[in-house]
Parts: sequence; structure tokens; C-alpha cells
Amino acid sequence: MTSTGAHASAETAGLESPVSAVAGVGSARARLLAKRGILTVGDLLLDAPRRHEDRRQFSKIRDLQEGQKTTVSGKVIAMGNKTFARTGRSVFEVILDDGSAHLHCRWWNLPQMERFFDVGDELVVHGKVRSLRPKAMDHPETETLSSVTREADAETLAVGAVGAAGTADPAEEPSLHVGRWVPLYSLTDGLTQRARRWIAWNALKAFGERIPEADPDLLVEASRSGWTASADGQQEIPLLAQEWPARAQAIRDLHFPASDTDAERARQRLALDEFIALQFEIQRRRLNLESKATALPCQGNNSLMRPFLARLGFRPTQAQNRVLREIREDMGGTVPMRRLLQGDVGSGKTLVAAAAALMALESGYSAVVMAPTEILAQQLHANFRRWLEPLQIPVHLWTASVKSRSEPGLNLGLSDVGLTVGTHALIESGFLPERLGLVIIDEQHRFGVAQRERLLRKGRYPHLLVMTATPIPRTLGLTLYGDLDISVLDEKPPGRGKIRTHLRTPDALPKVWAFLRREIERGHQAYIVYPRILDNGEEDAKSVETEYPRISKALEPQVVGKLHGRMPPEEKERVLSEFRAGRIQALVATSVIEVGIDVPQATLMLIENAQQFGLAQLHQLRGRIGRGATESHCILVSGKASASSTASAGPSAAVPLDPRLKAFSETDDGFELAELDFKLRGVGELTGLSQSGSDHLRFGSLIEDRPLVEFARQLVRRHLRKPPAKHSATDHGNIGC
Repeated sequence: MTSTGAHASAETAGLESPVSAVAGVGSARARLLAKRGILTVGDLLLDAPRRHEDRRQFSKIRDLQEGQKTTVSGKVIAMGNKTFARTGRSVFEVILDDGSAHLHCRWWNLPQMERFFDVGDELVVHGKVRSLRPKAMDHPETETLSSVTREADAETLAVGAVGAAGTADPAEEPSLHVGRWVPLYSLTDGLTQRARRWIAWNALKAFGERIPEADPDLLVEASRSGWTASADGQQEIPLLAQEWPARAQAIRDLHFPASDTDAERARQRLALDEFIALQFEIQRRRLNLESKATALPCQGNNSLMRPFLARLGFRPTQAQNRVLREIREDMGGTVPMRRLLQGDVGSGKTLVAAAAALMALESGYSAVVMAPTEILAQQLHANFRRWLEPLQIPVHLWTASVKSRSEPGLNLGLSDVGLTVGTHALIESGFLPERLGLVIIDEQHRFGVAQRERLLRKGRYPHLLVMTATPIPRTLGLTLYGDLDISVLDEKPPGRGKIRTHLRTPDALPKVWAFLRREIERGHQAYIVYPRILDNGEEDAKSVETEYPRISKALEPQVVGKLHGRMPPEEKERVLSEFRAGRIQALVATSVIEVGIDVPQATLMLIENAQQFGLAQLHQLRGRIGRGATESHCILVSGKASASSTASAGPSAAVPLDPRLKAFSETDDGFELAELDFKLRGVGELTGLSQSGSDHLRFGSLIEDRPLVEFARQLVRRHLRKPPAKHSATDHGNIGC
């Protein structure tokens, strides 16, 4: 964000100056800083230290321990150079006395250091204790209390930077490196921590007063809000909103704080600026929709819904009924629905999607469902045909390989109004639905925002329902999908059997296979999952094509099928049809089965090389079993075989393995696993955050800063919905200095 007006522009212009405008940054240092992406003064000021070190406390030399990193003060009682004839190496050594013991400070192969110290000098040194007999530090950072300038020049010489990077500043502050909270930066070769601190100090001294507020009015709102807790009351912002420092002060405290509290407050203030900018971008999309679009009347009249529910043979859960009420209210409102439906595996999202489509169809509008894979599209198409065609509703399939039309005579009195299920092919120019009223996107995280918008443009502001069976951590829900209302299916249909999850090492595989054979002979079906289609030469990495012949032989006379993404669509559909019909007893597959496969009699799943899957993906895979009333078993095999296995004979005894997999085996709550996966794998690996701008966060963490994200969301929401005032569409586009 940037402030508006000529004054702010003039201030900001100085921050856009090249980094060489900072004292002490010559051409050589400018090149070193550029390797870290630091090109301007603003870049330099926003390059945060990776941590701070408390150098306020001084240790007694007698108490030093080997490996300890500490600060010591003492008087130089002896010094000199020594050369080792055998190796040719030299060492310059200073011996300090603090009244309790002696400390040897050594600089290897730098005999010229002798010029910069005198016997009797008072030194402060900081470093790591390398030995105790004698007590010694190698190449410590030093301050000569009696001669700051001379010592600073000595340090510059010691790192070999004289001439190439400029000499030390005679006015360098004596307290930058010891006696305070000291910043430690990420560096490139050739740049020392000491030089980097000095550069940051000079930048703040010359440009610190030119740092503008991101948005002064919004900062006042933030300070007055008194808001300190998250929306659900579970977390508090660690530092009170009334204590937010000005942006200029926050950047000073970012580098040279007076305390660790000031450093954290500074980070939070700068993170808040980032989250506010992100929320402006997200929430403006929703406001633009509300101001431009008039909703299509798609709440329906229950003429199809009643017979649909009557034919189901079971009653929807309370959670499904609640979500359907939310959807009906949206689709009957004045603004097009934009809703995200989260539901754990097996919670009944497909039923909700069908009912939402019926609302549009009852109102005389078409509905479209987009799925990420042909397998899932075909599964959804089969389900919807089974449910809707008895109601005389045409259900079409539209994929790259299949563009079907239903049997003639199925209609609603509007020949081209119906339900179409497809893949990315729906985005192509050849697909032109009539009277598009509702777009449903399944497994939303597999599509980009641009793809979503292209499908929406097939109609005139149709309603949108996006669904995911991969629970989304709440912080991501507030950012990635901040322009959507969120519904949650937090209840599973009754009558589902329990799923037991077991961990195994490869040593236990003979007993695992014996267990699987017994269960298959009893009439159960099994999924056997591998992470890849073909071997790639990695040790202990199995593949479908390699294991399929072996498994087929091992399970004879049972029929074994295989399924992976490189098979022709018609072959994949044939295999799935035979598995659903019970003619295939075991299916060897990749993760292509993780969504959309619903076979109630499949109660067994074996996942080998389980460590190669993320927790969310494992949860999706496990969701393929446990869909009937019978108890199911999911067995994870991970790790390397050993000479003697600690695994017990039965599949119910867990083997200590990867803590991540252990956590997975202990819960079947997808939302709990999503939060854990988020923390373990980070943001970028789980989501396409380049869509939302979240990949540019310098100070904020979507993993750790949920209260700040919620605070920013509330603040921006309140700000944008105030009566028209001074804010404009360009006020909040840049979070830099």
C-alpha cells in the first residue's frame, strides 16, 4: 500500500533510489546485495533480519562453556602474531582478562590485525567458544571501547573488504554489534554481518524519515478498533491493536529493536500492512460483483426437489439441509451466489451439488459441473444420471474425449436446459450452454481463478458453487477464498463403517498380504496404491506397472485390475465399471483414484511408499473406503526393510514411523489433518497462492498469523463498506516502502 498525494510521492521517491545511495555501499557491495534482490533503498529497508541476538548480557570468562555463543568484556593483556613453520599458517592472538580468567581471541592468517589493537585496550567481543584449554574464540566480532574508528577499520581489513567494498565509516555507532539486540541477516559470500548492519544503520539514518504510512486513515481505524481476538475467539493477537507503531518506527524496530517485544511488534505491523493489501484485492472482487451484477432468480419451487428427495431412500443429514438452506437463500438473492462448500470425504457434497442444480433447473436455467479429471467427471455423470434422469432431466457429459447428449425426449420443456458434467473442456469455445444459471466446480483447488472466471463468462453472472473434499485451513479460507461465502459439511451420513488405519514397515508386507488375501476371499475388495506409474530408478520406490504382474499372480484366482492416468479413457472407465460391479476384486492404482470413486464394498486399502504422499492426499485416498456399513482397513507401508522387524503379526499394532504418518493414523478428521499438513508442508506446496498474491508476503505468515489475517479482513470489510469517502481503487496496490 502507498499513501496518496504529492508529499507521499516525494517521500517514496527517495526510497526508490538505487541502493548505492546508502553510505558504505559501493559498486562491489551493490552487486552483492543485488544477489539477494536488493536493488533500491526500499528493498534494503524491507530486507528483514532472519533473527536477532541478545548481546546485552556479558559472561564471565571463567564460566564459559565449549560451544557457547556469548559476549565478553575485558582488557588486552597480551597480543602478537605466530607463524607455524610446518604449515605456513599464521595466527594473530589477543589475550583478554576480565578479572576472572583469560580468553584467547584468534584471527587466522591475518597478521595485519596487529595494527588495530594495543595492550591495555578495553574490548567487547562476541563469538563462539571453540575450546576451554585455553578458553578461545576464533574470529570474534569486536568493539574497542577506547578506539571505535580504529577497531572498525580493523574489522573491515579482517574480512578482506578494503578497496573492494569501501572503508568503515568513522562515525559508525559503537553499539551496533554488542550491548543490544543485534540483527543477523541472510547474506551472500563476500558480505559480513557487521558490514550488513552498518549498511542498514546508514539507510535508516538517511532515509528513515521518508518512510510514508501505508494508509494513515486505516491505521487510525486499526488503533481504535480494540479488536484483539479472532472471529471464533480461539486466538488473540499477541500485541494489542492500540500499540501498533507507525510504519517508519516499525521498520526501524525491524532492524534495531530495543527488545524482542519491539521486534515482534514491528513484524506484526508490517505483516498487517501486507494482509490489508491482500484483503483489499480479494474483497474488491466481491464488491465489484455486488455493484455490477444482478442475480438470476434460481431459488426454485421444489417441483423437482420433492420427488428427488423421495427417491433417494435415505434422509439428508442436518448439515446437508443447513447448507442447502444457505444455497437457496443465495440463489434467491439479488447478488449472484459465490459460495465455497467444504466437506470432509464421505460427507455428501455430491448430493448437495445435485440439489443445488435442481434449484436452477426448476427455475428454467441450466447447470454445469466441472471436475478436474475424466474419471471424476464420469463418476459424477453416472451419479447424476441415476438421480436425475428418472425426473426427465437431461444429463450430459462434456470432456476432451466425450461430448455426449442424453437420450431424446428428456427435457424440461426447454430443449437445451439441463445439467452438463465435464472437465476443462467446458472452458473451450465449443461449449455454449443455454440459459446458464449455476456453475459448480468440484475439487476447486485443482483449478486456477482464471479458469473459474472463463467458465463463469459462459453465462451472464451465473451463480457459483465451488466444492472441495480437501479441507482448507481457516487462514487459507480467508485469503484464497476470501471473496466467497463458506459452508461446511461437518457431519457424515449415518451407517458408515469405521476405518482403522495401520502403519507398517516393509518387513511386515508378507503378513499384510496374507491379511488382504483372507479379506478378499471373504468377498471384500481392495485398493492397492503406489506413488508412480513406472519405476524411475529410485531405491524403495514401487510403481503400478512393475507391481501389477506380481500382485496378479500372488492373489490368484482373484481378478486384479490396474488404473492410472496414462490409460485411454475408455479403458479406465471399463476397469472402474468392472470394479464397481465386483468383477475385479483388487485394483492396483496411482493416486488417480483419490477423488470421485465410490464403491461401498471396497473396504481395504494398501498404500506403499506412503511417505511420498501429503497428508491431505492420504486422507483423500483413505476416503475411498469406509463407504459401506462394514469396518474398513487402511494400511500404510513406509520406510526401509530391516534385518529384524519390530512389526507385530496383526494389522492393528502400529509401528513407530514418520511422526506425520503417525498423526495421520490417529485421526480421521480432515480439518485437523489439513491444519497439520499446512504447517508441515507450507503454503506454496498446498495451494496455487500465486493466484492470490500471498506468495509475495515478506513479513506475514499464513501459517502463524491467523489472528492478523482475520483482523485485516474485518478492518478492510468495514472500511470498504463505509459510505463513499476518500479511498480509491489505487490506494492499496503496493505494500513496499
